[in-house]
Amino acid sequence: MPIDESRTFKPINIALLTVSDTRSLKEDTSGDILADRIAAKGHQLSHRALIRDEKSKIVEQLDQWINDPQVDAVITTGGTGLTGRDITPEALDAVKEKDIPGFGELFRWLSMKSIGTSTVQSRACAVVSRGTYIFALPGSNGAVKDGWDGILDTQLDSRHRPCNFVELMPRLLEK
Repeated sequence: MPIDESRTFKPINIALLTVSDTRSLKEDTSGDILADRIAAKGHQLSHRALIRDEKSKIVEQLDQWINDPQVDAVITTGGTGLTGRDITPEALDAVKEKDIPGFGELFRWLSMKSIGTSTVQSRACAVVSRGTYIFALPGSNGAVKDGWDGILDTQLDSRHRPCNFVELMPRLLEK
């Protein structure tokens, strides 16, 4: 789908959370890839953090950013697999108001091209909570590239047609 160059690009504020028991921010190459892509697109990286795979800590950080009027969207990387410590989707469940099921479906379809049937092991997902989008991507470099390049790059671009996430932001809190 095309970008309508006649429309004005509206940058948004994005918080980036890496969920990992094994990395530090210094070794967070997936987070670095996302931070670079966020900036290159013209959006603002409002916050960046790394938290261990502990549901209560992830929920606490998500709540803080959801309540921050300067955060429009949160992207997480890591913790979406099948192991006992992978609990990012459960943390999103704790804060969500609505699921965005098409995000995970599209992510796995795109990922199929990169990693074949291994994509079934991903629980990539997205939700809306109190007017804030939250996108959970796997922690690999390839997965964050698939998620950003294949979905978020255009859906977070206000010029994307026929529709995009940005144009819905003013209406997310409607009752």
